[in-house]
Amino acid sequence: MSRNYLALDLGAESGRAVLARIDRGRIELNEVHRFANTPVQLPDGLYWDALRLFHEICEGIRAAGNLHGIGIDTWGVDFGLIAEDGGLLGNPRHYRDRRTRGVPEEVFRIISRDEIFRRTGVQFMEINSLYQLCALRRDSPQLVGLASRLLFMPDLFNYFLTGKLASEATIASTSQFYDPVNRCFSAEILHGLDVDARILPELRETGTELGPVLPKITEGCGLKQGIKVNTTASHDTASAVAAVPARMTEEWCYISSGTWSLMGVEADKPIINEASLRANFTNEAGIGGTIRFLKNIPGMWLIQECKRAWAREGRDYSYADLMERAAAASTTETRIDVEQFTTPGNLPERICDYCRKTEQEVPADTGAMCRAILESLAARYRDVLDALESITRRKIEVIHIVGGGSRNKLLNQLTADATGRHVVAGPTEATAAGNALVQALGAGEIGSLKDMREIARRSFHLDEFVPKT
Repeated sequence: MSRNYLALDLGAESGRAVLARIDRGRIELNEVHRFANTPVQLPDGLYWDALRLFHEICEGIRAAGNLHGIGIDTWGVDFGLIAEDGGLLGNPRHYRDRRTRGVPEEVFRIISRDEIFRRTGVQFMEINSLYQLCALRRDSPQLVGLASRLLFMPDLFNYFLTGKLASEATIASTSQFYDPVNRCFSAEILHGLDVDARILPELRETGTELGPVLPKITEGCGLKQGIKVNTTASHDTASAVAAVPARMTEEWCYISSGTWSLMGVEADKPIINEASLRANFTNEAGIGGTIRFLKNIPGMWLIQECKRAWAREGRDYSYADLMERAAAASTTETRIDVEQFTTPGNLPERICDYCRKTEQEVPADTGAMCRAILESLAARYRDVLDALESITRRKIEVIHIVGGGSRNKLLNQLTADATGRHVVAGPTEATAAGNALVQALGAGEIGSLKDMREIARRSFHLDEFVPKT
């Protein structure tokens, strides 16, 4: 008999509760609840509205009805602190908060960049949990002193549901104080920075049972007693990669396309060497002991932030409208360094300033601006592909684009053209599908990661793009 799994998938812009059923070698998804994820700007910084998000999680559980299991995935790096009495110490900060500006350089004066990479294999970005924790210790040492445990965002919501203080491996591996070789936290990194490593939670493997939903939550959500919460691949990219519909006989890479574009390959073990350090790649935990060897690239965030800026001016375009304008715009030679635009602000104005400073053609209108962003993303994918092939010594044949960004046919075609590779786009619901499939794997309903990918390939419509000659 098939079982119902609830995938609670929280992204940087929105969250949803998706009910999944696996039957006859296919997975069926039904979205039962969707909600906005709107950060809150306070005078002292940018925060996630964690309590509102948990309320919406409970609404999603209530809407789902009869369940076999629940799994939560979210974005990476952000965390909350839990006091000795079990209470939440303040709201979790948003990774785009400015408090981490310059913090990596402060850390490197204590522990070298090379040493951090040797121990963690993680890409250097100011948003990483390591630098957030160091900034918090600098600005609010009393808060860190009160902390009994640090929980990453999906772990925090799992704690609210079950009372279990634990962390799942895929989300822990985004922190830059996790050792992907030994699959444990690197307490030495925190000790070197005078942070008490006792705040690190117990690590749980992916696809295991965490515990039952607490009685008060069970009653409030109208559940029957004993519904279990599972440690799915709780980093959203890990869940998305689990549902990549790749054939095991092909050489492939993936782009998990959304607010960020996560581009990489699945490896058997971490790739931690001078080449991966120089190229600033990351090694994060995947399903079944695999490693997600990838590069974080600012993705549709640039379009999202431009859209917000235009809306503030009274020009409230839909995404479909912006993509139509981009498709109608002429091909451009303007190339934007997308890594320079990761913080909130008036992005159209900043991009125009960048183009003037770099002596490139300034986009003349919204269509030209969106076209320049998409072509710059495709060019960046080409550069990352070249680095991937060089470091892994693989010749990539197929690029699988999954996630919400896989609906962007213009970007998919530009990617095929820029890389000269066959592009397969879909499923758009890869993260929710992967979340549920990992739960089913843990429950014994699916036998292997290969089986998961075959199910994904049979279950979803896939679009294919070939390079234009």
